[in-house]
Amino acid sequence: MCNDYEQHIRWAEYCKMMQDLELGIPTQQTELDLPQSDDVKINDMGPAMRATGNLIELVQMNFSFPPSGKGGPIFNFRSDGRSFANSNRCLIPASAFFEFTGKKYPKAKHRFTLKNAPFMAIAGLWREGQGNHPPAFTMLTTEPGPDVAPIHDRQIVVLQPADWGAWIYLTKPEAELLRPLPEGSLHVETVRAGSD
Repeated sequence: MCNDYEQHIRWAEYCKMMQDLELGIPTQQTELDLPQSDDVKINDMGPAMRATGNLIELVQMNFSFPPSGKGGPIFNFRSDGRSFANSNRCLIPASAFFEFTGKKYPKAKHRFTLKNAPFMAIAGLWREGQGNHPPAFTMLTTEPGPDVAPIHDRQIVVLQPADWGAWIYLTKPEAELLRPLPEGSLHVETVRAGSD
């Protein structure tokens, strides 16, 4: 599953998208709240978009919830059949996400981007940090859509821009939001060949 994504979003593009979607931005937010990164991996810090009143703020959070008992950090969370009405919902802005195939390292690396949009937003959940730990987010997953199925048997939930506010404020049924995109919505390219 997705444990690596790319963050190359220009501040002007972000502001224009938020304005077009009529999602307000706090006046104190700047391009420093949307840092650039080739690879945001598990336990790295990355920006997440969450509601604060009627505005959407960018907050630096840890990518993954701490382990809940045995096992590792929770970076992907199954959305199938669950209600998130009482959850802290967020969006993870990304220019691309990566999936990997193969059994030997280095595995083949496949880069997915959203067609017809300057960047994407992944449906997520966030939690406040405990003690001196920062807040954290996890990405929601669903059945794979036709663009991802040839590479992986699950996928993260990529929302169309028109549904960003609907996820943050939950103004549409979750079943309408937390599903794969139609065929041809994502562009995929192999950016690293795997070892044989």
